[in-house]
Amino acid sequence: MAAPRKSAIRGTIARGAPAAARRRPSSGPPPVAEPVDHPDRPRSVVDHALQRRAALQRLFGGRGLDSDLCDADPYLLKAARFHGEPAGQGCPACRDEGLVTVTYVYGDELGPYSGRIRKAEELPSMSFSFGAFSVYVVEVCQRCHWNFLLTTYVLGDGVPRRALPTPRDLLD
Repeated sequence: MAAPRKSAIRGTIARGAPAAARRRPSSGPPPVAEPVDHPDRPRSVVDHALQRRAALQRLFGGRGLDSDLCDADPYLLKAARFHGEPAGQGCPACRDEGLVTVTYVYGDELGPYSGRIRKAEELPSMSFSFGAFSVYVVEVCQRCHWNFLLTTYVLGDGVPRRALPTPRDLLD
């Protein structure tokens, strides 16, 4: 019988490097705190309404294919079904009332929780717990698979913090 591989030892990466080698080295002093008056108010807002309007004009003007604009990823459709919040308006492509918005959060301080879906009501409390994180709001129609990035913005109190630790069950 063959000897067990060294990478099978708990606390090591599959390639055999110890867990300490995975950690990012700290690169210099921590960033300086950013002055923020209201952490729960969006800043650095980018509204994609003009691009959305241009995409809809291409769709209805005959210059774009339906399959080019209504091509939501299966994971996005699943996220919309289970975590989407009603948009309060009909789908701009098929006029169905099932249009929902999905809100994603990204940031270094979020650690392993970066890229997760959050409800809009959770964002104000998160803004006081983290220095800065980006929010992406996407609209999705489950009927015709229309999806479009509506807005991006930054929330947070401006005080830099260390990233959240990775839970042990994600390390193994």
